[in-house]
Amino acid sequence: MENSGLILEGGGMRGVYTAGVLDVFMENDLYFPYVIGASAGACNAVSYIARQHGRNRTVNLEYSSHPEYISYKNWLFKKKGLFGMDFIFEELPNRLVPFDYDAFKKSKERFVVVVTDCRTGEPVYLNREDYDKMDISKVLRASSSIPFIAPVVEIDGKHLMDGGISDPIPVHKAMTDGIKKGVVVLTQNEGYRKKKPKMTWVTKRFYPEYTGLDESLRGRYQKYNATLDYIEEEEKKGNLFVLRPLEKMKVKRVERDPKRLGLLYEQGRKDAADQMESLRNWLQN
Repeated sequence: MENSGLILEGGGMRGVYTAGVLDVFMENDLYFPYVIGASAGACNAVSYIARQHGRNRTVNLEYSSHPEYISYKNWLFKKKGLFGMDFIFEELPNRLVPFDYDAFKKSKERFVVVVTDCRTGEPVYLNREDYDKMDISKVLRASSSIPFIAPVVEIDGKHLMDGGISDPIPVHKAMTDGIKKGVVVLTQNEGYRKKKPKMTWVTKRFYPEYTGLDESLRGRYQKYNATLDYIEEEEKKGNLFVLRPLEKMKVKRVERDPKRLGLLYEQGRKDAADQMESLRNWLQN
């Protein structure tokens, strides 16, 4: 397991697939010394690192239909954002589905959270020395703050948003950090590619002061697709082990249907269980 790492894509509510994969990893006592994730990938990672089996499933399935989790009313009429960030990053971890902060702090894994600097548009990688001095929930909130539907988060003078904007699948960062065997969990099926965005003028209208964010959003589809090309090439070479949904996604980035989310969670479980033996053999070779 030395020099191995776990690389987790974001994807909003599609991240429930990752929750299923990670629960199976925990059931098989499979932990990696290095974990990196953006957005929903980072949110799933903390429960995995804290050894809280089933917590991500509870958060995503039992609370996805809660009026404070996703609220079009709050977004359109109260201008609070589509996702209830206070509910998700304060009420849930501190009261409703308690997060084990002590276990997380005592964990030995190196955990890297990807966020995007709104001014430069570049990724910022936050390590333990960065988030140990603050509540990890604030870092996760920043990494999950999707433009237009969630507010900017300020940390140490930086204005930060969704890590998936600038580095949605941080495989290159993992390799730079010395990972030789990377296990990548994607939240889109094989062959998926992003299309060039339309209405690119909207970013300048919403965020006139963040030219870097505007540039990063415009070029995100190219960076994302190039990263997928790289992952597929490295997978064929045997340098990466990839888990991804086998079927085209029926779960949207913003999804409230517990039934659909439950099916995707179970798909993640099944895929991880079916490939567990192959994964272990790959890690040992």
